[in-house]
Order: sequence, then structure tokens, then C-alpha cells
Amino acid sequence: MTGPNETVAQTEHRRQPMDRVQLEIAVQDAAGARTAFAAGADRVELCQALAETGGLTPSAATVDAVLEAAGHPGRVAVLVRPRPGGFVYDADDVALVAADVREIVRRGAGGVVVGALTRDGRADAEALRRWTDAADGAEVVFHRAIDTLPEPARVIDELAALGIRRVLTSGGAARSIDGLNALESLVRASAGRVQIMVGGGVRVQDVPQFVAAGADAVHLSARRPSGDTAASGPGGGAAGFDVTDPQIVAAARIALDAAQPTR
Repeated sequence: MTGPNETVAQTEHRRQPMDRVQLEIAVQDAAGARTAFAAGADRVELCQALAETGGLTPSAATVDAVLEAAGHPGRVAVLVRPRPGGFVYDADDVALVAADVREIVRRGAGGVVVGALTRDGRADAEALRRWTDAADGAEVVFHRAIDTLPEPARVIDELAALGIRRVLTSGGAARSIDGLNALESLVRASAGRVQIMVGGGVRVQDVPQFVAAGADAVHLSARRPSGDTAASGPGGGAAGFDVTDPQIVAAARIALDAAQPTR
């Protein structure tokens, strides 16, 4: 079944296995994107306030800068999350996300990362339809909101029907390696219709097990402290900030390339 904004050709492409397991790095700025790509990342997910909130929608100027650093829209997925907290959204939230999705795609991003749930613990199909419509053919990724569901594999059919391209998941665990059985269930449930991207506490030494489980992609934050010890201002706030560590990215790339068979 094609998604609401897919051509038949796009659907067939979505169902084809990728040449290799993809490496995606979460970044917060253009410097992080340049570091990630130089060290071997296939794609970045752009967000802001990652450590503090788990990620929020970045500014338009940051989107532009990262797209320029990437050199190709397909190498950038942008998180669109309007606030911290849970993933049950009201009408204002849904409208805001739709507007942000539309603008981010207009600026050239190849993908957006979203997620919404109903109060009874299901994927919010109405919100997702509105957001996939706003994406207008760009890739739509469902984020780790799926990890709050008691049986995440049960929503895969619905996400596939809605045209969701990828799902980012830890298998419901704090660390992805502890959710390996659930990740394998998601791979089976997807049957190639939706890419399963493993993320959440990923360590380089875990990568071979994710490849063996059938993951289509592995997602890391690959962060380290900047070393800046100055406080943010008279009002207080944490000193320093996180930057992308090229050594972690490069190690993950090596681990992926060593672990995966020719696909």
C-alpha cells in the first residue's frame, strides 16, 4: 500500500533493502554535521536541546546551515517536536508541528522526524496523516514515542499504511541492547515496509548484535562535553555544551562495516 503522499516508484524504493546498514548521528549544529559526515555518517538527525529535553525543533537558520553542510537533502532528517514531555498533542500542537514540517521541507530537508500518541496508547493516526501531508513526499520518521507503547510491533502496520519511512526505537529499553528481543520483533513485523533504526544508549560494541538482528540503521548521539567551563550567564545554567565526537562516529562506522554482510 502506498502512503498518502507516495508514488508507486517511491513505494517500491522504500521496500528495497539498502546496500548497507546506515549510520545516523544526532547533531545540533552545522559543526556537528560536518564532523559526523567526515567521520563516516550516512545521515544526521538535526535537533536542539538534546541533552536537556531529548530533542526539540531546531531553528530555521540551523536547518539551512546543516543542509549546506550535508550537500544533499537526503542526508538530513530534522526533528519536529514542539515541546518537552509526552507525545499526546492537542490541536494547537498538531497545527504547529504541521507548519514546522511544511517549512522545514520547503527549506530543503529530505526528511522529518515526528511522533504522536493517543491517550489510550496508540499511534495518533490523525496527527500523523496531517504531518505526512505537510511533508509532501519527504521522508517521515516516527521517533522513540514508539518506545512508550506496551506492544510497539502492533503499530507497524498502521505506520506503514500512513507512509512512515523509518522508526527510531530502542526496543522499549533504556539501552537498546537490552531491547534486542523487541527490536527483532519489530524487524519481523516491518517485513521491509518500514526501516527499523536502532537508537537509545547505543554503544559501539553493541553494533554487531543490531546488525545481526536485522536493523536497517543505527542511530547514535556520539556526544562529548565541549570542555567550555563558563556558565551560561548571570542567571545560572549549566556550563559548557555538547559537541559531536569524531572518534565515536568513526568507531561506529568501522563496527558497522565489519559487522554487516553484503546486502
